[in-house]
Amino acid sequence: MGKECELPEIVPPESEVAEVVRSARTIAIVGMSPKPERPSHQVGIYLRDQGYRIIPVNPGQEQIAGLPCYPDLLSIPSEEKIDVVIIFRRPDQVGPIVEEALKRGVKAIWMQEGIVNNEAAQKARAAGAFVVMNRCFKKVHQGLKAGQ
Repeated sequence: MGKECELPEIVPPESEVAEVVRSARTIAIVGMSPKPERPSHQVGIYLRDQGYRIIPVNPGQEQIAGLPCYPDLLSIPSEEKIDVVIIFRRPDQVGPIVEEALKRGVKAIWMQEGIVNNEAAQKARAAGAFVVMNRCFKKVHQGLKAGQ
């Protein structure tokens, strides 16, 4: 198994990626940092400012940017419907996050730029989730806005 990262990445059609970005309302950001200089913080604030409901997930924080922060996806109240989970964690830490997302019934899992975990992606796809790897949600959103 350990060679999963060497498999070619499955890249979903752009129309489907765009539909996930357009239709999402509530986004859990796993690994969102409280530090404004970090990309995970910048993406979270940008998405919040664009009208998305953001739920920070970081076990070391109680609040980020004035928003309640949860230690993991399963700690978010069950009545919260999460449309997309954006992951800002090392590839070797993605598996358990994907498992939690699937337990919650999340239908879209997004691994940010530089994050590829084919094994976790295959598991998520087998469970019916839409998976994007190695892409920035913010950049895709900005591209869609520019193309309006």
